[in-house]
Amino acid sequence: MKFSKSIFSIAVAAILFVSCKNNEKNLTKLDEKKEIATAVKPEIASFTIDGMTCPEGCAKTIEKKLSEIEGVQNAKVDFEKKQATINYDLDKLKSVDLVKAVETSGDGQTYKVSKVKTGTKA
Repeated sequence: MKFSKSIFSIAVAAILFVSCKNNEKNLTKLDEKKEIATAVKPEIASFTIDGMTCPEGCAKTIEKKLSEIEGVQNAKVDFEKKQATINYDLDKLKSVDLVKAVETSGDGQTYKVSKVKTGTKA
């Protein structure tokens, strides 16, 4: 009985040890940032986003979705101000593409973009 408990304990410890190493590899991959090419035609868009209910579930999700779009250099969403600011390459994207990405990013949540401003300076 003691022998089988020892074997079981060793097996569980080995599984946990191996799974932790796998998680470390996965976390490393998640932490890698996408390579951002220099914008040919740098542009800044800012707009108001209505419909956000929380900083983590809404604002961070929108910010992440915008950041993943090819041509976006940087995206920041301020939950308190209901404001998004995106640096992007006008050669690859238009501001309407960014608006569409936000308004379709809700997972059951509806976001409405307004007061869109674009230019080379914020």
